[in-house]
Amino acid sequence: MALDMATQALLGQMAESGGKPLNEMTPEEARGLSAMLAELAGPAPTMSRVEDHQVPVEEGEVPVRVLVPPQPPRGILVYYHGGGWVIGTIDEFDTLGKKLAERTSCTVVLVDYRLAPEHRYPVAVDDSYAALEWIDARRADLAGASDAPLFVAGDSAGGNLSAVMALRARDRNGPRIAQQLLVYPVTDADFTRASYTEPENQTLLTKEAMEWFWDHYLPDTARRAEPDASPLRAGDLSGLPPALVITAEHDVLRDEGEAYAARLKEAGVDVDLRRIEGQMHGFFTLLMLPGSERAFQYIVKATKACIAHHEKNKTAVPSA
Repeated sequence: MALDMATQALLGQMAESGGKPLNEMTPEEARGLSAMLAELAGPAPTMSRVEDHQVPVEEGEVPVRVLVPPQPPRGILVYYHGGGWVIGTIDEFDTLGKKLAERTSCTVVLVDYRLAPEHRYPVAVDDSYAALEWIDARRADLAGASDAPLFVAGDSAGGNLSAVMALRARDRNGPRIAQQLLVYPVTDADFTRASYTEPENQTLLTKEAMEWFWDHYLPDTARRAEPDASPLRAGDLSGLPPALVITAEHDVLRDEGEAYAARLKEAGVDVDLRRIEGQMHGFFTLLMLPGSERAFQYIVKATKACIAHHEKNKTAVPSA
């Protein structure tokens, strides 16, 4: 299926602007482009509470933003933003986070992990896990119950970090994660997959741009096989929380995201894989695109089903 008309129009406007390809930009220039696209998100719903905190980590702090929805929260959704570990801020994902909070009935916590190349791998991973532990220790305050379901979610590089958080939490005996929500996640550093070379997939994110991101994040190519960098390379994926994996038809990351879903399923993990036809990489956070709403619906359905299952089990009366 061809890209939908709204996506084609957006790409046409960007082409007319005459900007250079992302892989020819400096990180600072790429961050400017990211901020510009974020301005297209539109108005955000009103929250009952918005708080900014600093999570202490080695040699610094990690900002997190707590977004409490108008209705009583029934869970906590930790969101790791995309941007190839090089671009993106919690300010740019504020509207997305607030819409997720409103529609999932979860307190959403945005994590502003430190970016490459100033802070290379594994800083983003360590920052993300420190934030996850900080959030876990505050479940009762964030969602009204110490056993409130905890979700990890993210897009692209944020999907990578979410998958890695699920692996770390399993291997380090916590925090307890109810579900992982992975939107076109980076799961490997193999640029030979078909989705990387298909001409129709060279849209906002190209093969060259993805190589550019990896070169800034983890220039030591031998270390890219580590599970904390490429979760698809993990030897054992069993015992992980259920996963919703969303991919885009016209995305260089499509094949590795779907390969990760397949490996999770082979390991006995409950997986719901959804490929959104006619969409490109980045569609989820471009809230004006029709594909974004479809992905939102899958995420809302998955989180609410998980929460309902948790609440049903919590209130079930054991038989005599």
